[in-house]
Amino acid sequence: MYSLIHYSRDNELALIGLHQAPVNALGHALRRELAEACRQAAADPAVKALVLHGQDLPFSAGADIGEFGSDFTWAEPSLPALLEQLESLDKPVVAAIAGVALGGGLELAMACGYRVAEASAQLGLPEILLGLIPGAGGTQRLPRLVGAEQALQLILSGQRLGAGKAHELGLVDRLADNRDDLLERACAFARELLADAAPARPAWPHAEPAAGLDDHYFDAYAARQVSRWHGQVAPQLALAAVQSAGQLPLAAGLALEQELFQQALASAQSAALRHLFFAEREALKIPGVTRDTALRPIGKVAVIGAGTMGGGIAMNFVNAGIPVVLLELKREALDRGLAQIRKNYEISVQRGKLDEVQLQQRMALFCTTLDYADLADADLVIEAVFENLEIKQQVFRTLDEVCKPGAILASNTSTLDVDRIAAVTRRPQDVIGLHFFSPANVMRLLEIVRGAATAPDALATTLQLARKIGKIPVVSGVCFGFIGNRMLEPYAREAHRLVLEGASPAQVDRVLTNLGLAMGVFAMYDLAGIDVGYLVRESRRAAIAHDPSYCKLADALYERGRYGQKSGSGFYRYAGRERLEDGEVIALAEQLAGTLGIQRRVISDQEIHDRCLFMLINEGIQLLDEGIALRSADIDLVWVNGYGFPAWRGGPLYYAEQLGLQRVLSGIRNYRETLGVYGETWLRPAPLLERLVAAGHQRIERC
Repeated sequence: MYSLIHYSRDNELALIGLHQAPVNALGHALRRELAEACRQAAADPAVKALVLHGQDLPFSAGADIGEFGSDFTWAEPSLPALLEQLESLDKPVVAAIAGVALGGGLELAMACGYRVAEASAQLGLPEILLGLIPGAGGTQRLPRLVGAEQALQLILSGQRLGAGKAHELGLVDRLADNRDDLLERACAFARELLADAAPARPAWPHAEPAAGLDDHYFDAYAARQVSRWHGQVAPQLALAAVQSAGQLPLAAGLALEQELFQQALASAQSAALRHLFFAEREALKIPGVTRDTALRPIGKVAVIGAGTMGGGIAMNFVNAGIPVVLLELKREALDRGLAQIRKNYEISVQRGKLDEVQLQQRMALFCTTLDYADLADADLVIEAVFENLEIKQQVFRTLDEVCKPGAILASNTSTLDVDRIAAVTRRPQDVIGLHFFSPANVMRLLEIVRGAATAPDALATTLQLARKIGKIPVVSGVCFGFIGNRMLEPYAREAHRLVLEGASPAQVDRVLTNLGLAMGVFAMYDLAGIDVGYLVRESRRAAIAHDPSYCKLADALYERGRYGQKSGSGFYRYAGRERLEDGEVIALAEQLAGTLGIQRRVISDQEIHDRCLFMLINEGIQLLDEGIALRSADIDLVWVNGYGFPAWRGGPLYYAEQLGLQRVLSGIRNYRETLGVYGETWLRPAPLLERLVAAGHQRIERC
């Protein structure tokens, strides 16, 4: 009778097990069978209560996102209709939550009268991360269970709750020690309810969800989020939905939620975020790497360099329970590095993200050394030393001598040629690039650079390991800067040139942040260090020497010791954390423009947008054409997760598709013609972009 439901009877209980591998996504087929199973239990007089659970699977990870926008989205029974049917049963329903109850999965659990969760379960409503709001009662039932204020925080953050915290808030009624005894505990709870003649649905703990909140609470909340929500639709719709829970009866609130959900679903922003959701999964599909590719065991990791980057890299592995040995040349550097790592963990303790026991457990996974010989048993070695090819090559010569056969040797280079690093070893098949982004223990992106000789099993192992440590891995081929930093070069080049031509750093940054970027070019350079950018340019002067204006202002700031935030001045002046415009920088730009013969003029915001963004997009398309990036969506993942491109715009290449490829190409051609020698030198349309437009393609893909 059922293919996705395991239905059984345990005396007076109907046990309804969801069995849609791998995570019980609530697609149409599963919804249809669940509705039928509930009707069967409701019609059976011998059944007094129902227990819903995942049959050897997690409870439910939510709706089937692949159905969104298709005929199945609202096909009967729709998820909202199914949950209303479940809620109307006159028999107690207990949800037994193993693994996860996320999105529609948590909404399913909340439609049940009672909930039991295993201690390690995770619960949450992450719809906001897809530009959506909960659309099957989440904005209405959650406030009635935990109060409007707490519900608003959970819905707008999209974060997961551990079962213990969910129990503390009243979202979960009982806890089971582990998955093995969960169903037994849930059945015992159901029988206890029957023995006590408990109602099919208990009274809502927060029947008036907004009780106790200031009359202007929601307006004030929205006002505080104006800059954070700039341009985003879903957070405002979520706020309106939760606010309605305190103003409307449940049925009316559910109806309003449906209207708001459909607005969010139809938005371009949600489409962009769903594009990134699927892009993360596609990024794991690599030519030459299959499910049958054997993985190398990684039981111990070594990190060379205990500075900010090395320490952050090491924390990723320790956080995942993998022991790390830190190597430095001097004991003082090791001590400083460990002290900073401990300080980072102490901050997490202060914020309630860790407890003292966890801090000590993590610090115990570190050991330190000044001797390369102590890396002999490491399965993965990551060097995080100074960004200099000769220095890195010397490190790898040493690793080639001391590391065991089969150890993966990784460079955390951000720009250098991984093949030239691998070439100094006798094992280039074991060498790979692992480009972490700073701060390495926080940033989710990990560029995995596949060298010409990198073995498939080394690549497969690092992909799997990246996921284990909570990173989004994107594979890149070898070239200067790989995907992210190579695209950063023309983007930043245009920004610098625009200031010589008449814009101000603040105007350029404002255009970019108004688009939704986390930070403008010049604020970013001040944060990273103008000295760092200068050293990168020094390493490639031969490639840029033909343009005397190339980042000339940044070079001049470097010569004046204006290194950015670290020195109190760069493109801006800094008073504590406050960033201030600096007339000296404008005066310096005017002076340099005069020396270089650049005619200054009024620069429009539109020109700033087009020159910076179109050249960013153009370089991404060129990377795709060269095969450095495997997919346009991989490029989007890099820029959203590593460079602050707004996720709700889908990434630079997705954004280009929304603008129209013809518009991008026409813009590049226009500026190439109007900017004289500079335009002829730098603003060259990527051949793939020209081919795509000529063929009438709307999507960016190789052709």
